[in-house]
Amino acid sequence: MTDQVIIGGTDGQIVAQPGIMSNRHGLVAGATGTGKTVTLQVLAEGFSRMGTPVFVTDIKGDLSGLADPGRPHKEIDRRRGLIPLPEFQQRGYPVLFWDIFAEQGHPVRTTVSEMGPLLLSNLLQLNDTQTGILYAAFAVADDEGLLLLDLEDLRAMLRWLSENASALRAEYGNISAASVGAIQRRLLVLEEQGAERFFGEPALAIGDLMQRDFSGNGVISVLHAARLSRESPRLYAAFLMWLLSELFEELPEVGDPERPVFVLFFDEAHLLFKGMPRPLLEKIEQVVRLVRSKGVGVYFVTQNPLDVPSSVLGQLGLKVQHALRAFTPADRKVVKAVADGFPGGGQRGFQDTLTRLGLGEAVVSALTANGTPAEGAVTLISPPESQIGPISSERRQEIMARSPLKGRYESEIDRESAYEMLAERAKLAAEKAEAEAAREDAARSAKQRSSGGRQRQSVAEAMLKSAARSMGSSLGRRLVRGLLGSLLK
Repeated sequence: MTDQVIIGGTDGQIVAQPGIMSNRHGLVAGATGTGKTVTLQVLAEGFSRMGTPVFVTDIKGDLSGLADPGRPHKEIDRRRGLIPLPEFQQRGYPVLFWDIFAEQGHPVRTTVSEMGPLLLSNLLQLNDTQTGILYAAFAVADDEGLLLLDLEDLRAMLRWLSENASALRAEYGNISAASVGAIQRRLLVLEEQGAERFFGEPALAIGDLMQRDFSGNGVISVLHAARLSRESPRLYAAFLMWLLSELFEELPEVGDPERPVFVLFFDEAHLLFKGMPRPLLEKIEQVVRLVRSKGVGVYFVTQNPLDVPSSVLGQLGLKVQHALRAFTPADRKVVKAVADGFPGGGQRGFQDTLTRLGLGEAVVSALTANGTPAEGAVTLISPPESQIGPISSERRQEIMARSPLKGRYESEIDRESAYEMLAERAKLAAEKAEAEAAREDAARSAKQRSSGGRQRQSVAEAMLKSAARSMGSSLGRRLVRGLLGSLLK
């Protein structure tokens, strides 16, 4: 194990960050095609060698190459000649593959309850009124002992709220059918994007992401996110925010350990913060600030550093800035703002440097052993020891077949939860109503016989009797709930 993460070299000296400072977060930024993915790969390898488990999101599919040794290449030889890397060896790293769609890795799931109403309302893009109803659904579920595990449970809970709105109004506020209907429609859209695969059991156990191999290397969990970020970017963002909040809630306080307990790399970081309401942003800012004391390092990867809110950007210790493009006045303002964010980087020459960096070069400011940021310096990024670019699908399947987690998440579990419990309540209520209707019918018939004649039924009585007799079907049960609720108030 090492006690530092080597990033690259400058003037024949290595540029590295001490492990004890690596839970203080970081940023990897730069225009498309400037080398961010390779930098991410180099950092992930460095943390793995340190014994720290790593989680990375793989937007392009390239990071699967972490599993296999790199191949000889003249560019690798050139960089090795310029950077002192005495222990460099081309090798693969221990990797676990994950995929919400269960196509390129182990399935990733969580429950609706664990996601919570704050993240879920942001995922569904609800307004304030709809968000309030979602909070009410969670509150009622807690009070009634109803488990919200999957989207089917949530839909059943919302239907129940709407049907019992008048009885719930005094304690939980107004629950309008229109707002419930709007939430239900948003859930349908979310399902079309594949979210029904994400919500359910078995839920992802955080401990399965925090493993080491027999050699003490941290296992690198690679989330295949190409389809996810393309088809459902809000679900991608919600998952990452959920993961961060779960780590904060579950891990104990450790302060500043010699090396991070866990490190996360969030690619396409702008998707996390785009359109985020202020209350949720404040929550994420707080989690990013406090999760450091749990020994967790969070590293954002994005094209434009200004995609990350300034309140979060100010908490990031390591900065690796690849080339920026400055074709317009707006671009030049971005370059100036980025340069001003580096120690000693405010001068005009530094701004020009950011636009002239070559492929695989970056301005790097790492934290020193005492926690102060070093001045930004042009750095040649180290070559990765693992393969640059994706592995074959056959190789991926081979790695998954011998995964220690094989079979743990593949089969979905559907235990009794809100949907089944509410359905059982409706069934019992329907049976009770049918029995009462039968008793009333028998009593009426007896009365008619004793009086020696037949009495004509009222329209309301006929409707109730017909409805009660139809309760064997699900349509009948829904009909009776509506009729009894309105006619027998």
